[in-house]
Amino acid sequence: MKPSLVILAAGMGSRYGGVKQIDQFGPNGETILDYSIYDAIKAGFEKIVFVIRRELESSFKEVFGAKLKNRADIHFVFQELDRLPAGFSAPAERKKPWGTAHAVLVAEEAVREPFGVINADDFYGQTSFQILADFLRTQAVDGNEYAIIGYRLDKTLSKHGSVSRGVCQVDAQGFLQKIVERTKIYWKGQNIVFLDENGNEQAIDGSVLVSMNMMGYTPKFFQYLNEYFRRFLEEHVNDVKAEFFLTWVLDGLINSGKAKVKIIPTNEEWFGVTYKEDKPVVKEKIRQLIAAGKYPEKLW
Repeated sequence: MKPSLVILAAGMGSRYGGVKQIDQFGPNGETILDYSIYDAIKAGFEKIVFVIRRELESSFKEVFGAKLKNRADIHFVFQELDRLPAGFSAPAERKKPWGTAHAVLVAEEAVREPFGVINADDFYGQTSFQILADFLRTQAVDGNEYAIIGYRLDKTLSKHGSVSRGVCQVDAQGFLQKIVERTKIYWKGQNIVFLDENGNEQAIDGSVLVSMNMMGYTPKFFQYLNEYFRRFLEEHVNDVKAEFFLTWVLDGLINSGKAKVKIIPTNEEWFGVTYKEDKPVVKEKIRQLIAAGKYPEKLW
């Protein structure tokens, strides 16, 4: 069974008023997402599921539907505030989406096979997609083993400011014990530091593995997402800022022994646009990858 890919893209284009205006980095107007989809199809993902806001449906279909026709099975699902289980309703003043775990949950209607998850605006690299696809091909649809592609911290930083990263604590067998969120991680000379809860600088090893939201699941995960989402809503439905995060679900599953999460290392370099100064850096990195023969000059 060939895997599918769920792309978390509900926020894509929101800063610009439409998908056509998102940042372009390739020589023919390619976005970061174009390169991720290209890499995914090359690795063997046959179904692409876009999680978007309904208002962007026509724009997404126009931009991505035509170029992916005959290349992949394309689906669009919608992350909206009213996508809630029976008995719950969103407070009128809530504007914020329900979080990453809710974004994955709305893809349930389109997914019947082991599937990967990525952010729409992150560059993950070809090897990472191949590693993820290879893992998913070995999983049964009702399996309880999942995966996170682990990136070296020093390959995920910006030179233009601090970032937040989920640091993976791993046992001797390579399974996740916990994801520890570290905020304000940055280069200080040749070293990497982060600010602790007291605002003090602490050194952190650049080789530690972090999650960049490139993950692999089986359809059984939707059962757990539904259970945990109800639990989340019972406690937080009236909190207009509370979000239902994947890390919260994974912590619960690991601690209860219901699932295991394998951390699979990659040597790829992650990049994205955290600061406006990152844009020319990303363009240059893609130019170098094209020059090295990793991508064709014209992607589609």
